[in-house]
Amino acid sequence: MFNEKRAHPNGWDKDKLVSRYVTEGPESAPHRAYYYAMGITEEEIHQPLIGVATCWNEAAPCNIALSRQAQAVKVGVNEAKGTPREFTTITVTDGIAMGHEGMRSSLASREVIADSVELTMRGHCYDGLVGLAGCDKSLPGMMMVMVRLNVPSVFMYGGTILPGKFKGHDVDIVNVFEAVGEHASGKMSDEDLHELECVACPSAGACGGQFTANTMACVSEAMGLAIPHSAGAPAPYESRDEYAKASGEAVMALIKNGGPYPRDVVTRKSLENAAAIVAATGGSTNAGLHLPAIAHEAGIDFPLEEVAEIFKKTPLIANLRPGGKYVAKDLFDIGGVGVVIKELLDNGFMHGDCITVTGKTLAENYADVTLPEDQDVVFPCSNPIHDTGGVVGLKGNLAPEGAIVKIAGLEELVFEGPARVFDGEDACFAAVQNEDYKEGDVIVLRYEGPKGGPGMKEMLSTTAALYGQGVGGKVALITDGRFSGGTRGFCIGHVGPEAAVGGPIGLLKDGDIIRIDAEVGTLEVKLTDEELAERKKDWKPRKTNYNSGALQKYAALVGPARDGAVTHSGAKEETHTFVDL
Repeated sequence: MFNEKRAHPNGWDKDKLVSRYVTEGPESAPHRAYYYAMGITEEEIHQPLIGVATCWNEAAPCNIALSRQAQAVKVGVNEAKGTPREFTTITVTDGIAMGHEGMRSSLASREVIADSVELTMRGHCYDGLVGLAGCDKSLPGMMMVMVRLNVPSVFMYGGTILPGKFKGHDVDIVNVFEAVGEHASGKMSDEDLHELECVACPSAGACGGQFTANTMACVSEAMGLAIPHSAGAPAPYESRDEYAKASGEAVMALIKNGGPYPRDVVTRKSLENAAAIVAATGGSTNAGLHLPAIAHEAGIDFPLEEVAEIFKKTPLIANLRPGGKYVAKDLFDIGGVGVVIKELLDNGFMHGDCITVTGKTLAENYADVTLPEDQDVVFPCSNPIHDTGGVVGLKGNLAPEGAIVKIAGLEELVFEGPARVFDGEDACFAAVQNEDYKEGDVIVLRYEGPKGGPGMKEMLSTTAALYGQGVGGKVALITDGRFSGGTRGFCIGHVGPEAAVGGPIGLLKDGDIIRIDAEVGTLEVKLTDEELAERKKDWKPRKTNYNSGALQKYAALVGPARDGAVTHSGAKEETHTFVDL
């Protein structure tokens, strides 16, 4: 047994489960009446109640298969003598929200997902949680709430999309975003653009490269919240349903054995493992937001600069898009993220002794995995693609609280040039579409941070247009906003403090010389402290157009990107957790 005080070896002792408040004793008769109304038997009422939370909706292909997989989870729960209760929450899908005002809703949706699942679990006193997620913010949101509640929990990824085919080559959604830039430059015809958009996304599933969804899916296994190998199979594959069923069985085992619970799993060492998998796979810079946020739910300080330290000492070994050659299905075909985990474990880049939801350690989960020969999807640590991870942290007088850049695929890691300053993405994107910039410029895109946007928009439309115009390595872009996991080129995000709170990025002027050095990890503007202080005297805060509603509330509550852009005080302020009620 993992924890004797929480274990249920001889059946279900409701004195130890929160569902006792709605299923046991005369005072629960009204509650039981509702369960009878839904066709639940008396036996099922007195079993553990398991929330099966999905982000299913018809907004995008990343979510469309989650309902099917939830049914398989429920089979696993039922067979293990639990009573599953399915419910859904929102997602905002970045691929559709990208490039317009809808993107302001994206990062805020992570908090809404976590909050809505928390409220459902609390309100109905469910004893365990299986959370299924398929899109960028729903993965970290679902993991955050598991740690917040500390209820027996298993995470399940909805799966990647299959690659499309265009003119004999594999393509994904980022190719379409980049094609917009090619089209604007006259390098792609109307007909080719239309053909590409029709074939780029051929199935259900999340974006196919090592963008944010697949990055956080890898994190779910490396951190130990998901069962081994569950992150790999593409969404349409029926084999994914077997992992869903096994996840339902696994959550029941957690209750029976008294754990491990999420805060047993999510520790400083397992968070370091999560950062290592991001670096080794050339994953999304958005992990630099999500890992501190997950840590915050456990009361662990793991800010961006400490995440970046792990990035810096972990080799890049997975040859995945956008910086590499392959998509997530190719990684699955050679054995999945477990191949990367095992290679990192064998070479001392991950902690093998971290406990996982299987009740076994990470090293035990992947003991039988080997690195396949005659493939170039995953390289050995002895011959990495790059000695430093695919994502790098930066600091300097332009980013005292840090910034982040994905170097996977970059040939040059140092860039210096004059600033070209834009307040907000719309003005910047219009200039890029008109090719109103010079090679060698450092485009500064500010007032798009968590508070200043509000919402910390991703800038894939702008960065993809630059890449499509053929200047991906010839200009740099820095922002207090963030980038899609699909962004490539010399693009620096999460610059903090953000412009909206008077950070140095808000003091820049056209022509200021900016130097980015991703080798040593610095981001500097060639201004003295005195010059910056003098400019600060003239700086005034700006008002946004969002002065009511969800985004106004988000802007009022959200903290800095360095700490994960979180909106509540976290586990350090707790007097109890849900599971202890």
